[in-house]
Amino acid sequence: MYNILLHLHSVNRWIVLILIVLALYKAFSGWFGKKEFTSSDKKSALFALIFTHIQLILGLGLYFISPLVSFEEGAIKSEIFRFYTIEHFSMMIIAIVLITLGFSLSKRAPESITKFKRVAVFYLIGLLIMLSSIPWPFRITGAGWF
Repeated sequence: MYNILLHLHSVNRWIVLILIVLALYKAFSGWFGKKEFTSSDKKSALFALIFTHIQLILGLGLYFISPLVSFEEGAIKSEIFRFYTIEHFSMMIIAIVLITLGFSLSKRAPESITKFKRVAVFYLIGLLIMLSSIPWPFRITGAGWF
């Protein structure tokens, strides 16, 4: 079960990153191009949000069964246990909350420019937090590319 969840979580990471970058491209081009916020713009932000939430569910499943998450006394001293138990978990929650806020606030915005701006700002901050919290292979806590 662990390996299946880990593989799904790892593959879905790439889908999430691609969808967020696509939503950001549409948001920034709409914002700076002073375009109308269309259903296509909303759908790209929505798909990024949906797959981000799927990633959260997969991640929560992993969090409770992973051998890399430890609540034992002294586990915080281990860089790997600390990363997966606290850092990765908390930073990804913050990133997902920001992306969710960006989508929700854009729905309530009266003007197209404000919709684009909210998606662009919140999704960009969320993406940067995600990129800094992914266990890339070149980090000490690194995992594989897939």
